[in-house]
Amino acid sequence: MPAWDEAQATDIIRRHDGREGALLPILHDVQAAFGCVPAEAVPFIAQALNLSRAEVHGVVSFYHDFRDHPPGRHVLKLCRAEACQSMNGEALAERILRHFGLEWGGTTPDGRLTIEATYCLGLCACAPSAMLDGEPMARLDDTSIASIALEAGR
Repeated sequence: MPAWDEAQATDIIRRHDGREGALLPILHDVQAAFGCVPAEAVPFIAQALNLSRAEVHGVVSFYHDFRDHPPGRHVLKLCRAEACQSMNGEALAERILRHFGLEWGGTTPDGRLTIEATYCLGLCACAPSAMLDGEPMARLDDTSIASIALEAGR
């Protein structure tokens, strides 16, 4: 992902000029461009939208999909909602985290994989579930943990 670039950020903000409720679309576009919402973006966006840095930071930190550092090449989002928990999702998640030696939100040292928590993928009837690089995975078990490890190794 490219490094922070004020000119590119200015262009992103300009594309949303005059739009009501522009903060979320701007943050999504910044993350798409830079892989994250870097610390430098918060005061920059705040000034452009006439908001306080605290307001922008509050939105970035509230929504789980925003990150403050670039992710790994693969992103695994594990569901932690009630349906998945009731189907042993927490134990599976712990095994996956342990397998990769990560904590929630962590990235492997080689930059291959980031593991993030999410709170409902809408696959409750097929719990426990996850999403690997935007592709849903349902009815996870120990066999699927092995396939996740293989996929993330690519």
